[in-house]
Amino acid sequence: MHESNAFDVSWVAVAFTEIRLWGRRSCRADSQNWICAKRRKAFKYSDRLMERRRDFLKCAAVLGARTVFSSPFPKLQVQAQPGTPAEVNERAYWLAVLERLAKPVLENLARGELKKRMPVESANPDRRKYTHLEALGRLLAGIAPWLAAGGLNESEAKQQQRFVSWAQASLDAATDPKSADFMNFHDGSQPLVDAAFLAQGILRAPQILWFGLDMRVRKQLIAALRSSRVIPTPDKNNWVLFAAMIEAALQTMGENTVEERLEAPVRRMLRWYVGDGAYGDGEFFHFDYYNSFVIHPMLLDVLAVVKQKDRELEGAYAMELQRARRYADILERLIAPDGTFPSMGRSTTYRFGAFHALAQVSLMRELPEHLKPEQVRCGMSAVIFKMIGAPGTFDDGGWLTIGFCGHQPSLAESYISTGSLYLCATALLPLGLSPSDAFWSAPAMPWTSQRIWSGQALPADHALVEPSATRERSS
Repeated sequence: MHESNAFDVSWVAVAFTEIRLWGRRSCRADSQNWICAKRRKAFKYSDRLMERRRDFLKCAAVLGARTVFSSPFPKLQVQAQPGTPAEVNERAYWLAVLERLAKPVLENLARGELKKRMPVESANPDRRKYTHLEALGRLLAGIAPWLAAGGLNESEAKQQQRFVSWAQASLDAATDPKSADFMNFHDGSQPLVDAAFLAQGILRAPQILWFGLDMRVRKQLIAALRSSRVIPTPDKNNWVLFAAMIEAALQTMGENTVEERLEAPVRRMLRWYVGDGAYGDGEFFHFDYYNSFVIHPMLLDVLAVVKQKDRELEGAYAMELQRARRYADILERLIAPDGTFPSMGRSTTYRFGAFHALAQVSLMRELPEHLKPEQVRCGMSAVIFKMIGAPGTFDDGGWLTIGFCGHQPSLAESYISTGSLYLCATALLPLGLSPSDAFWSAPAMPWTSQRIWSGQALPADHALVEPSATRERSS
């Protein structure tokens, strides 16, 4: 690895923050002091440091130094990709985040040692029997598109192949009744949730996570998903989509489906639409991020499957896509100029998983016309940098800890455990786009709140208005 295009992000963060800010404050206080001259020299050195590494930090001009470097990064190694635009180095950081999130889970599971190695942090000891499937399902739902991505350079392709191998071996270990890591797909109600996230991951990369498996593992996987049918079909909240997602995956696998667990739940969810891109979580609207954690991503993926069988649902898919695009627009607007966003509602410990819907619409290349992929990239990067860099986000073994910004166990609901936290990986969906895609290759651009708060003139925001007849047809 050549020093000119490889560097330790944590070292850059500390050096830039400490040298630059220390030099500025001190020099203002005593401009004639010889120490100040020394500090000015250090300040000039920091400028040379930044110039030397501008490939990665070019987007920092948009993010703002305080945004990116307000706290030291975890020890993540980033390698610039030769022959590509400078902004693609943000992709290298996202890949380093993926590595840190996914490696402990998949490497240990591939070896049959996940239950042995993974700590379980939870206020409820009962969650231990669910947490491992949570980690696997949610992680694969997020990284699956990247496992199937093409157009990668040699370094990224090698990294990808390593994770493909681990993911396929993990699916074997998780569904083999003889495995020490055989997972719970049917005992209690929680397995329905994470069997659904696992099914979603498979649908997002079927060539890798289904056709890439040998027949023995495919049979195990079908048996595991089908075993979740003993869990009653939910009918009161977003859980209706979990049963539907599992059935959609089984349909794709060539299995018979149960209609009351597939189309009926989808139609029920569509009836809970409340307007302007948002659904109620059941009969009532909840001011949280479940429209992004679950509702829009699963509706899009399930409808994409069922409309192939039932053409009447093509209109529902088209309308849901418009709603998801509007909700993605709202999510991008929630990213503050400094890369923070509101912590509200339940399950905030899923961290940047709150941007699942924005990530998916970006992956689909379906962003609203006025919302540029490069501004989404920069906004989401700011969020990820800030949350990953918060002290205490990972324990000493490299596992996620409970919290929103660092380690904050008090934020956990009774259903939260270590495995739950890996839903944050769903924000990494755009890694499924080629490095040459505009999302990664276009020059850095401020996101909406930065532009507004800097005084730029932008068009007014407007709600999504749907003709009532269209809404009736979609449901």
